Amino acid sequence: MRSFNFDVITLFPKAFELINNLGVITRALDKNLIDVNLYDLREYGEGTYRQVDDKPYGGGAGMVLKPEPIYKAYESIRKSPNSKTLLMTPQGKVLKQKDLARWSTLDQIILICGQYEGFDERIRCLADEEISIGDYVLSGGEIPAMSIINGLTRLLPGTLGDPDSLINESHNSSLLEYPQFTRPQVFRNMKVPDVLISGNHKEIELWRAEQMSKRTLKRRKDLIKSQFYLPIDEDDDNNWFWDL
Repeated sequence: MRSFNFDVITLFPKAFELINNLGVITRALDKNLIDVNLYDLREYGEGTYRQVDDKPYGGGAGMVLKPEPIYKAYESIRKSPNSKTLLMTPQGKVLKQKDLARWSTLDQIILICGQYEGFDERIRCLADEEISIGDYVLSGGEIPAMSIINGLTRLLPGTLGDPDSLINESHNSSLLEYPQFTRPQVFRNMKVPDVLISGNHKEIELWRAEQMSKRTLKRRKDLIKSQFYLPIDEDDDNNWFWDL
């Protein structure tokens, strides 16, 4: 089995030491399911001081990443024919689970991490897609890049001990996951729903489907699509529902 390659262009490669201590990522690295290759942008900087940024034309606050170092770093990466280049930017489309699933069929993802006040507009030409992890601004693209590495790695065959655990997770099929319980059966007067200890697998499956629809309707109506909607009454107190 070939490794899935993550190639990351970043000004702060040490930030990615964190992923070595995340269970799923650590196992995938140990099993050679993935390779994470870091390209320190400073090594591709310009001149004696390895300059990677400069003042923006037209004035303005902050510094902007120069195009030359990023192009040099990008061109040094050996690319698979089955790869995508993602640019981490708050101007990109918001990351969805379906994006991770789509990319999991590739052999390689190249991640370009923005920094400072942004990057020279000509850097966008390198990217197949521009990605954001939410409608907010971070100091750089390292955390978004690590989010993609984590989320995508979980989907690769052999990473998780039980691949069935992926089936009903939140955001698969545009629904949130159903409530989960374990022992004890009663905790601080909060009781596990009777259906889950009934042994009736058909009823359990139906209950979980209803809870997925109900939870999504309550928390994330924006995710509800007509083909997934199950007719339920938000005000029906007869159905067990955690108000979380």
